[in-house]
Amino acid sequence: MTLNRHSQVVVAAALVAIAVVTVRSLQARAIDSRDKMRQEAAQQSAKAAKAFDAIMQVPDKAIPRELLAKARAIAVFPQVVKVALTVGGEGGRGVVSRRHGEAWGRPIFFRGGGPSFGAQVGATSTDYFVLLMNDESLDGLMKDRFEFGGEVGVAAGPVGRNAGAGTDALMQAAILTYSRSRGVFAGVNLKGVVLKPEDSLNLAVYNETAEELLKEPADGDATTESELGAFPRALARYMGNSKSDR
Repeated sequence: MTLNRHSQVVVAAALVAIAVVTVRSLQARAIDSRDKMRQEAAQQSAKAAKAFDAIMQVPDKAIPRELLAKARAIAVFPQVVKVALTVGGEGGRGVVSRRHGEAWGRPIFFRGGGPSFGAQVGATSTDYFVLLMNDESLDGLMKDRFEFGGEVGVAAGPVGRNAGAGTDALMQAAILTYSRSRGVFAGVNLKGVVLKPEDSLNLAVYNETAEELLKEPADGDATTESELGAFPRALARYMGNSKSDR
C-alpha cells in the first residue's frame, strides 16, 4: 500500500520525534553516569583523606614530616582487601596528589594490584601509603603500568619523629611505602605492586587522563575547596600550608 503525501509527512515526523527522544534519553543517561562517577571520585578523595589523617594523628608513629616535605607526590590506597593474589573492586583503588611548590594538586585516581598488595586476609582491610620522592618515580606514574621496584628503588619507610636520624639511606629511595592495619602502622615493602591509572574516573571528572593531569601545574582553589579536594587539603594540614586547609 502506497502512503499519500500527508501520511508520509506524519510518519517522517514520528520517526524524527522518536530519534530526538532516543538521543535525549542517551544524553541524560550519560550525564547521570558522569554525575555518579564524580560523586564516586569525591568519596575516594574523602576516604584517602581520612586514612591519611588517621596515621598522622600520632606523631611518634606517623610518617616523618621531613619526608612529607621532600615528597614529589603522595598516594593513598585506603581499605585494601586481599582477593586471592590480586586487589579487586573497591579495595584496590587509590588517589594520588602531586606537590607543586607549597601546594598539593587535585586528586588523580589509580588502581593498584600485585602479590604484596593486600597482605591481610578475609575482612581485614589495610591502608597503604606511598611517597614518591623524585622525578623518576613521578615519571613512572605517567605510564600505563608502573611496577614498584621495577625501574626505581622502593623501600619500607621509617616512622616517628626521630626516624630521620638514622635513615639517610632510606631518604635517598625513590619510593617509600607504608601500611596501616588494625591500628598498627609501619613501613612495608610493596615491591612488585603495579599501579595503573583509573582513567575512566579521571576522564569523567576532569576530561583528562592521569598522564595529562600529572604534567599540569596545581589547579588553584577551585578543586581544593570542593568535596573533591578532601585529599589535598589533608596533605596540606601536615605541610604547614594553611591556604589549602580550609
